[in-house]
Amino acid sequence: DITQKGYEKKRSKLIGAYLPQPPRVDQALPQERRAPVTPSSASRYHRRRSSGSRDERYRSDVHTEAVQAALAKHKERKMAVPMPSKRRSLVVQTSMDAYTPPDTSSGSEDEGSVQGDSQGTPTSSQGSINMEHWISQAIHGSTTSTTSSSSTQSGGSGAAHRLADVMAQTHIENHSAPPDVTTYTSEHSIQVERPQGSTTSRTAPKYGNAELMETGDGVPVSSRVSAKIQQLVNTLKRPKRPPLREFFVDDFEELLEVQQPDPNQPKPEGAQMLAMRGEQLGVVTNWPPSLEAALQRWGTISPKAPCLTTMDTNGKPLYILTYGKLWTRSMKVAYNILHKLGTKQEPMVRPGDRVALVFPNNDPAAFMVAFYGCLLAEVVPVPIEVPLTRKDAGSQQIGFLLGSCGVTVALTSDACHKGLPKSPTGEIPQFKGWPKLLWFVTESKHLSKPPRDWFPHIKDANNDTAYIEYKTCKDGSVLGVTVTRIALLTHCQALTQACGYTEAETIVNVLDFKKDVGLWHGILTSVMNMMHVISIPYSLMKVNPLSWIQKVCQYKAKVACVKSRDMHWALVAHRDQRDVNLSSLRMLIVADGANPWSISSCDAFLNVFQSKGLRQEVICPCASSPEALTVAIRRPTDDSNQPPGRGVLSMHGLTYGVIRVDSEEKLSVLTVQDVGLVMPGAIMCSVKPDGIPQLCRTDEIGELCVCAVATGTSYYGLSGMTKNTFEVFPMMSSGAPISEYPFIRTGLLGFVGPGGLVFVVGKMDGLMVVSGRRHNADDIVATALAVEPMKFVYRGRIAVFSVTVLHDERIVIVAEQRPDSTEEDSFQWMSRVLQAIDSIHQVGVYCLALVPANTLPKTPLGGIHLSETKQLFLEGSLHPCNVLMCPHTCVTNLPKPRQKQPEIGPASVMVGNLVSGKRIAQASGRDLGQIEDNDQARKFLFLSEVLQWRAQTTPDHVLYTLLNCRGTIANSLTCVQLHKRAEKIAVMLMERGHLQDGDHVALVYPPGIDLIAAFYGCLYAGCVPITVRPPHPQNIATTLPTVKMIVEVSRSACLMTTQLICKLLRSREAAAAVDVRTWPLILDTDDLPKKRPAQIYKPSNPDTLAYLDFSVSTTGMLAGVKMSHAATSAFCRSIKLQCELYPSREVAICLDPYCGLGFVLWCLCSVYSGHQSILIPPSELETNPALWLLAVSQYKVRDTFCSYSVMELCTKGLGSQTESLKARGLDLSRVRTCVVVAEERPRIALTQSFSKLFKDLGLHPRAVSTSFGCRVNLAICLQGTSGPDPTTVYVDMRALRHDRVRLVERGSPHSLPLMESGKILPGVRIIIANPETKGPLGDSHLGEIWVHSAHNASGYFTIYGDESLQSDHFNSRLSFGDTQTIWARTGYLGFLRRTELTDANGERHDALYVVGALDEAMELRGMRYHPIDIETSVIRAHKSVTECAVFTWTNLLVVVVELDGSEQEALDLVPLVTNVVLEEHYLIVGVVVVVDIGVIPINSRGEKQRMHLRDGFLADQLDPIYVAYNM
Repeated sequence: DITQKGYEKKRSKLIGAYLPQPPRVDQALPQERRAPVTPSSASRYHRRRSSGSRDERYRSDVHTEAVQAALAKHKERKMAVPMPSKRRSLVVQTSMDAYTPPDTSSGSEDEGSVQGDSQGTPTSSQGSINMEHWISQAIHGSTTSTTSSSSTQSGGSGAAHRLADVMAQTHIENHSAPPDVTTYTSEHSIQVERPQGSTTSRTAPKYGNAELMETGDGVPVSSRVSAKIQQLVNTLKRPKRPPLREFFVDDFEELLEVQQPDPNQPKPEGAQMLAMRGEQLGVVTNWPPSLEAALQRWGTISPKAPCLTTMDTNGKPLYILTYGKLWTRSMKVAYNILHKLGTKQEPMVRPGDRVALVFPNNDPAAFMVAFYGCLLAEVVPVPIEVPLTRKDAGSQQIGFLLGSCGVTVALTSDACHKGLPKSPTGEIPQFKGWPKLLWFVTESKHLSKPPRDWFPHIKDANNDTAYIEYKTCKDGSVLGVTVTRIALLTHCQALTQACGYTEAETIVNVLDFKKDVGLWHGILTSVMNMMHVISIPYSLMKVNPLSWIQKVCQYKAKVACVKSRDMHWALVAHRDQRDVNLSSLRMLIVADGANPWSISSCDAFLNVFQSKGLRQEVICPCASSPEALTVAIRRPTDDSNQPPGRGVLSMHGLTYGVIRVDSEEKLSVLTVQDVGLVMPGAIMCSVKPDGIPQLCRTDEIGELCVCAVATGTSYYGLSGMTKNTFEVFPMMSSGAPISEYPFIRTGLLGFVGPGGLVFVVGKMDGLMVVSGRRHNADDIVATALAVEPMKFVYRGRIAVFSVTVLHDERIVIVAEQRPDSTEEDSFQWMSRVLQAIDSIHQVGVYCLALVPANTLPKTPLGGIHLSETKQLFLEGSLHPCNVLMCPHTCVTNLPKPRQKQPEIGPASVMVGNLVSGKRIAQASGRDLGQIEDNDQARKFLFLSEVLQWRAQTTPDHVLYTLLNCRGTIANSLTCVQLHKRAEKIAVMLMERGHLQDGDHVALVYPPGIDLIAAFYGCLYAGCVPITVRPPHPQNIATTLPTVKMIVEVSRSACLMTTQLICKLLRSREAAAAVDVRTWPLILDTDDLPKKRPAQIYKPSNPDTLAYLDFSVSTTGMLAGVKMSHAATSAFCRSIKLQCELYPSREVAICLDPYCGLGFVLWCLCSVYSGHQSILIPPSELETNPALWLLAVSQYKVRDTFCSYSVMELCTKGLGSQTESLKARGLDLSRVRTCVVVAEERPRIALTQSFSKLFKDLGLHPRAVSTSFGCRVNLAICLQGTSGPDPTTVYVDMRALRHDRVRLVERGSPHSLPLMESGKILPGVRIIIANPETKGPLGDSHLGEIWVHSAHNASGYFTIYGDESLQSDHFNSRLSFGDTQTIWARTGYLGFLRRTELTDANGERHDALYVVGALDEAMELRGMRYHPIDIETSVIRAHKSVTECAVFTWTNLLVVVVELDGSEQEALDLVPLVTNVVLEEHYLIVGVVVVVDIGVIPINSRGEKQRMHLRDGFLADQLDPIYVAYNM
């Protein structure tokens, strides 16, 4: 039953259940609230002052009440959304900005005076009491996952307010009682007076005693952050919607779900529809043969008849254009266009050319003259908006349209021409994207008079183009719809017949006269019928919203053309008017009547103005589109008994494209009104919106298509798109077309109802298809606005669009926030919008963003420019002040979590490989035994002996040169100097330190010569040295405890250092961090004894300990490994052979000398091989980034070693200086090897950009390579001098997550480049083993890298004696195959691949590719992710992200990004980061943390310390700019 009566009945039934009846049950109340003019409902309309161009069509009381009811239902299952934390500066800037109300064009002046539904709200204190109750339930009760969740919640009402949804119940308390304005306003003030400060997360009360949680290393953490995360985890544990039955498409390794249709979804059941014919277009004898002929007729026979009256901003008539003036002036314009532009021989404009019409909205007369001038001159007018600035939203696309139409001339008015932006020379600049235009002013005084004998050529309407109307598409592109002269005339005739226009009628037009309904009725059809148009400019409507009603009364107008917005504004302002009389109106055309949300404005307007003479049958909604012109219009009738058609449709049904009159219990309905009948002379049908144009069934929603003369004919210049839109042949189910004539797609979604009435439910442009269901943007806007409509956001300033992420559309809502609403309020509003949309549309919102008032891009008439907003959102320049992302609830098409298959036994793997002809993955460097070299140092087992031998044989040979930051030599050591210095240190250790042989000594030195001397001093004294990085003087509090920890864990009996560091250790700052008395004996080597030791210690056994190597791994573990004398010598020999090092060589080293290969190169290799090492401390590069490269060039070095941090410093710091460095003579052409010393996967992007950058300075790209080492073996690979260049392969990232290697082509999707980590060192053997079964793996299979070599470390050095845990790191055996060899496990995943290249010894070359550390990898959804891959994606997501680190916490992925930009950009990153991780890694980000540059801790090797970062985040020490918790 879709009559008005049925609608009323339905409404009371719908709402009845949700109206808690007050104790005295008053039966009259429900009727009273609906009665037409009872004070309560009438006054409700005064209060509803609202704004915006999109606004009031969205206001439906029923809908608001339904939304409130839905939210009430939600009260039981509350969403405990953790509120984001925001840095104070950010909050203050957004919410306490100097308050500028949004541009008045949205008409939002006093809309805030009395807000909302004007039902009383309970006081906030009462609200927060029951709040606390549910918060404690939400945090603790909802899941009994952890035992700790029984801790009490003692946050007080402060905590209550921090959480999202604070007062969902307020709005529904006393719905049925009449509004009591007094209590409402006082309550309102109570709520507002919460101090502004509480919005910042700093001053917020801490969550009670938030659960005690433990970090990965078992450190208990009690902090606000973890409580929020726990809350997020609890929220996410709540069951999602029942999952749809899965069906998978095999996307190589990973299966993305394709959502199957729900078996219970409604399906259309009706018969196939029939095409509807409009009535015959009657031919009236005196209809003119063309529109110009009509103008000529009226201009000559009744020149005094008024054609157009324009208004000034006070509502006074400004100017009356008569038909006579219109005729003569248009002739003048036509003559001047054709004859006065260009030269006589070469006119600029010829008949058929396009010209632009640029006229402001308050000057319809000038526009009309110019438009008819063009028609008379037979040129094609293209009316467009006035470009106000050079970068108006969308103005660039308009420029493209002009360019593609070949426009060279723009007609404009004098005033408009003066107002255009000018360059200093007075020229009008070329707007962005526009062609070069000649601006031509059409005012009569600027034109020359046509000669007496000149007369425009007036012929009958034909198929030439009459004008082009522009249309903005969903994606922001602008198309031009061409309308022929015959279509123009037929359209005017059809409108005249449908609207019953007669000569000399008066019509009031509020619409834009340049396009659409305003142009068709107010400029074209009016002239055909000699009507008088009263044009009301937008600027007058803003000042006086009642102006159009006053003009209707004043001129006794018969017809008015308005939008629902204008009706709403009139409602708001009408009570100042006494003598309104609308009885003269026979037709009130509602131009946006096709928008279903216009119905409430129509009803409300009728309600109020019925008493002022307005008849119900006068309101005539119409549907139109740029392509099909007027699609349908309700005819004005004299019969007031026939009520207009109404439909109450189930929104759930609509999402499946099915019409269902709504069943009783549903909250979600869409009420639609008919837009009348099909146009005279037209045929209409509806076809399925996608795929082949098949006719719909009678109960199915489709795209309306029309077949008529009076439509557009093409998109100018775009034949392909024209074919799809203007040449559609609808098919019957049999496959036959229904007509031989083409139909035109109108872009409107709807159906033809009973009696041939046309109903429209939405636009194709606003359609969002989310997992197979169709949602209309307008419906979602309406629901969002029905949630406490105007407290937090501006009504007309809300944008809804969809973005495609991971193969589905995701809904994004962007609204402008009021400056006076607090952080909590907005957040609360956002979480309630999510619930409302979830309840009513059953669809999740992916992202909800609030931006500061007045910042969304506008269309010329003040609406929101949707495509521009979407563009800003996607490129991260929207700058929201609040963001709530809900990927966990929306994204349901992730691949299934991987179920680990039971491991295949190692034997079967080996047999399988043999059967398939794959070799087992193993490789080795050159065999040390077979290499013949005249290595003198081999005679000696111990490095201390090698040094003594060199001091005797080549005493003055320089081994070490240390450079300072200016590049000059700070210090150098010859063999004999080093020997003598070491002797003195040995004496000092024995005499002052009273140390025994085998005692441990910590060497705390800056990078330099002292460190080397102290190391050999220890060897001479028989002590075991441990090199330790000295504390940083500017950062003692954090660096000194690390020093202390290493000294303690290594059981050092003594600490040697310089005088400067001695003082530092005893300073007051140091004492605050570490008690001075807890240090072991401290020796200062700046003051050495003068004597030599009695004898130099010689170890009894080469397997005794030579030194300890301590390093903090990226996972935050401190691990020391034992290096024996034999391993140390073997190590040096291996490097000597690989790099061909001899005493005549020079090597530049820019590394930290504290652990790993860096230490070996800095301290040991020169003594063993005799080459000269040029030492460059990396810290010096901070003051002089070019130091390292200048030294390499100056000393003509062939081999150099650096770290990633050094390479990054050079790439970033010298990027722009290559020219000046070239001028200074920097030459890198002699460099043969430049090795990055690393313990990670090669950073291919960095090495490549370094190579490219310095190629101009002679650096050979093949020279740059990386090494690979780890704790069990400090160097496994090193490029060296001979052997093939490092190779790069591309692997599929998705396969890698499943521990598989799949090689792909470069540039294929999901490909990841991996570079070989140098060549395997001599004497090193490598095998790839399965980390779980310890079985050998085949070539190109991913597994753990195991290594066997003479320079393996001999074990971990630990205090706690938990060697059993780590013992298999150093002596593992394969479970199958060669079970005898003892291997060390590196803890890194990688694979070996046999290449086509040959090695130095003629064998095929085996390349080792390192993928990442096992203990860094994250297990998520059963798959293995390496943090670096996710970080690389995130860094690419936005230009302002300089660095990124990820870690997991309680199975949530946390992404920390460093922002290089203003804090206003922080929130732009949240959606972009979430999108890119979803798209590329199929993972949902749980928390996004935006921090300042330099917050992510990085160690000396340039590796990120992700675990330190995690602990800092959980302990709330990062001072983040913004923390977003994704729902």
